[in-house]
Amino acid sequence: MNLPLFIANRYLLAKKSHNLINIITWISIIGISVGAFALIVVLSAFNGLEKVISSMNNRLAPDLQIAPVMGKTIDLTAFPLGQIKSVEGVEMAIPTITEDALFRANEKQHIGQVKGVGLDYQNVHRMDEVVSGGDGLLLSDGAYDFAVPGTGVAWHLGINSYSPYAMMRVYVPKRGNASQMSLENSFNSDVLTVQSVFSTEQELDEKLVLVPFEWLSELLEYNEKASNMELFLSSDADLKKVKKEVKTLLGEGFTVKDQQEQQETLYKIMHSEKWAVYVILTFILILATFNVVGSLSMLMIDKRKDTGILKAMGADNRLIQRIFMNEGMLISVAGGIIGLLLGIVVVLLQQKFGFVKFGNGGNYVVDAYPVVLKMKDVLLIFATILVVGCTSAFLTVRHAMRRS
Repeated sequence: MNLPLFIANRYLLAKKSHNLINIITWISIIGISVGAFALIVVLSAFNGLEKVISSMNNRLAPDLQIAPVMGKTIDLTAFPLGQIKSVEGVEMAIPTITEDALFRANEKQHIGQVKGVGLDYQNVHRMDEVVSGGDGLLLSDGAYDFAVPGTGVAWHLGINSYSPYAMMRVYVPKRGNASQMSLENSFNSDVLTVQSVFSTEQELDEKLVLVPFEWLSELLEYNEKASNMELFLSSDADLKKVKKEVKTLLGEGFTVKDQQEQQETLYKIMHSEKWAVYVILTFILILATFNVVGSLSMLMIDKRKDTGILKAMGADNRLIQRIFMNEGMLISVAGGIIGLLLGIVVVLLQQKFGFVKFGNGGNYVVDAYPVVLKMKDVLLIFATILVVGCTSAFLTVRHAMRRS
């Protein structure tokens, strides 16, 4: 039997000689519970927002993106496309070209980016979720080529994708020493019909237009070149394994990025915000432990008679110290468990029923606040409570023992 823990447990549950000590002990437990509850709810809310934003950004992003380390383009004649496609798990390998462009339609103009994609892009299933109007993501029907602008680009240009006569002209810079004195001599341009638009997230929707790869390659005067190679994997593929195999196959001349690495800045911002909030709430949790300090100090004064009897029976200062340290830990653990359990219940109810809404009448991506419960967050918060509780109990008991 662990004697210090047994005695500390009796002190926690037993009635004290002064009712004020009981009140302060419960205030300590409640304070730590509130801190643990706030931590798990807020971190779960950040996880939910991250999941929603990631799903919006990743619907157009490939599973893996290959780009050259040096230069701007990939030479398709020397690129081992066949070997890449033979890697287990790779479903499609699609060359793409991305370039700044000027768009014109209905006497309006807009600056953005044009992205040429191989026709296999039409067979990527996730694209069906983001395209509206027409017959899905249609880039070419064999006879005609089509542009698929983002909803923001279409709005700026006044394009209605349901109109049979919706068209847009695309201007891209000429290669070489083009004349800067006139639009015609500085840019290559051509016209495409618009039958559909896509919608993912605002930044992409307001700048990007998808066009056929061969059409844009000819317009830019690229000869068997691409900006990137985009890989789409099968649903059961091991992303890390495929990425490692592709990097080994390509060598050091190319970078291979997964979806998070393609949106590195966005993910860094979201993670920084999440951990900044975690640090702030941890400071609040530390403030809550001052109640534990007060409770322990008063309990040690109240139990002087008991400690005197224990010393007369042979207990040393170390045993007395361990009793009150265990008492402080029990208060912290009790508060942490209560707060975490309440927080987990609230998060699971929000996931299931979505009680907390964004508001009425708004055009939101999701109706209710998204939350995602992660076990590593639960363990992190519990570990934080243990560290804070143990530190505060140790310092309080050591100081009191020295004074006594």
